[in-house]
Amino acid sequence: MSLAAAPVRVLLCDDSATVRAALARVLEQEGGIRVVGRARDGREALALLDSLPEAERPEVVLLDLEMPVMDGMTALPLILRRHAPPAVIVASSLTQRGAAAAMAALRAGAVDYVPKPGAAGGGLADPAFRAELLAKIRGWARMRRPQVPAPGPGRAAWGLGGPAPRVVGIGCSTGGPQALSALVRRLGRGLPVPVLVVQHMPAGFTAMLADHLDRLGGPGCAEARDGEALRPGRLYLAPGDRHLLAEALPDGALVARLSDGPAENFCRPAVDPMLRSLAALCGGRVLAVILTGMGQDGLAGCRAVAAAGGTVLAQDEASSVVWGMPGAVARAGLARALLPPEALGEQIATMVAGRGAAA
Repeated sequence: MSLAAAPVRVLLCDDSATVRAALARVLEQEGGIRVVGRARDGREALALLDSLPEAERPEVVLLDLEMPVMDGMTALPLILRRHAPPAVIVASSLTQRGAAAAMAALRAGAVDYVPKPGAAGGGLADPAFRAELLAKIRGWARMRRPQVPAPGPGRAAWGLGGPAPRVVGIGCSTGGPQALSALVRRLGRGLPVPVLVVQHMPAGFTAMLADHLDRLGGPGCAEARDGEALRPGRLYLAPGDRHLLAEALPDGALVARLSDGPAENFCRPAVDPMLRSLAALCGGRVLAVILTGMGQDGLAGCRAVAAAGGTVLAQDEASSVVWGMPGAVARAGLARALLPPEALGEQIATMVAGRGAAA
């Protein structure tokens, strides 16, 4: 069996035997995933990592954060010290405390998180949870395996062909927190335009993500508030369960608007409404950036940006956990370049300064 076709090896770590069994059923009924171990706490997970033969060691660990004996936050750095450490996806409750713990785990080296669904939403059998979990496990396992570079436009060279962007709109979903972090670190302080960001994420988690991004040394970041001025050098993150739009005041100043409008692409917040509002207000002075994520949210918004004369960039396939959203934009011929997040951050900084694109 080739490496590309080999099943993804997963270790489950959760103190509930019921949850471990349910997760194993969800994963093993899907093709291409194999559960190689189940642990009830961090100490058992570490013992399994040391005892499994090399061919059976997990590529991905799904790690609960709240467990007795040894919790996930204690186990996480110990897992990451192992030779050829697995990708660690943490599972947290849909609470403010759970969101804070998930962001702390990302800062400590976890690659991603999944919010545990409540019983009211269908629990572990919820289709949306299953789709997100499977996409993250497969995507991060693929990122851990040797990859053959895919041909693509890479670093394209072009001139702005017009004035520098007045505003930047960024959209992302699966794998987005890590991609956003890498991009934001390259923006630096003093960005001369505001940046609006839509990350598909539940209410409560977005405040913690904004705090996480705010600590990275780039532009200051916070959840957007309805009616606040959109100022240069700031990142405005759409709150969970609210669309983020822009509106122009009579003097031309831009302000944020939050909307409870219907979900688009099964999402609220969604990327498309944000980009449409920017294109309507700023025309060709919009820079849209689409990062990793499932589905095609952002495609319609990028069409509006391109039609108004704005510029669209997208994350490349090799660096994307899921090349759904950026892939849809690329296949539609809308992306002027496909780049990894770090290069996208540098490109944004260059373009908003009015210096054109890097060769």
